[in-house]
Amino acid sequence: MARNIVISQSMYFPWVGMLEQIKLADVFVHYDDVQFSRGSFTNRVQIKTQNGIRWLSVPLKDLRLGQRIDEVLIDDRTDWRRSHRDMLRQAYGKAPFLKDMLDLVDDVFARDASTIADIARNSMLALASYFKLDRPAFVSSDALTIGGASSERVYDITAHLEGTTYITGHGARNYLDHDLFGQNGISVRYMNYERTPYPQMHGDFTPYVTALDLVANCGTQGADFVHSGTVDWKEFTQ
Repeated sequence: MARNIVISQSMYFPWVGMLEQIKLADVFVHYDDVQFSRGSFTNRVQIKTQNGIRWLSVPLKDLRLGQRIDEVLIDDRTDWRRSHRDMLRQAYGKAPFLKDMLDLVDDVFARDASTIADIARNSMLALASYFKLDRPAFVSSDALTIGGASSERVYDITAHLEGTTYITGHGARNYLDHDLFGQNGISVRYMNYERTPYPQMHGDFTPYVTALDLVANCGTQGADFVHSGTVDWKEFTQ
């Protein structure tokens, strides 16, 4: 029986493309026991405002080189949650589903979260639940107790979960050992992001903002815009 595995670092209120990966997964693995990278989307995301694109960034406490994502502490010495909520309320004040969006954010902010992995996972699960995309089983890579690194570890996790297909975003193109999967009967498919336009405020459409934008503008009907498919790795890398 076909079984799709998605393995990804958690992201703070991610873009629609991440929800599309979740929708395609039978098992979604939060890959948070790997090194945190500055400039990633683990702790920050874009929003659209009447003054252009702005960033929501979760502040980090005493970040050290080499720390794992699930070890990086949130810096709560400032009320960044209130700041983020205020920015969202102002940016989407005239959106038809403002209340849905703010209620979702409030629910995430009300949950206990001491690390960036905690709040990133909570935000992803809240969005998946809102759009009724929470069909896959969600597991954490550290709970699988599978060591290693790079392609070998990703393959071992996929095989351990009895995956027949590994689905990934575009970032894996430069490091993934596709032959390792193929030689062991597991297909590799890359996301074919359609970036379908939906009703959006503040100028020309952009797909690269938080999926909270989709909530605010479309409500639960936004699920209709979460529908990208995949392409085989050979076609993608050509």
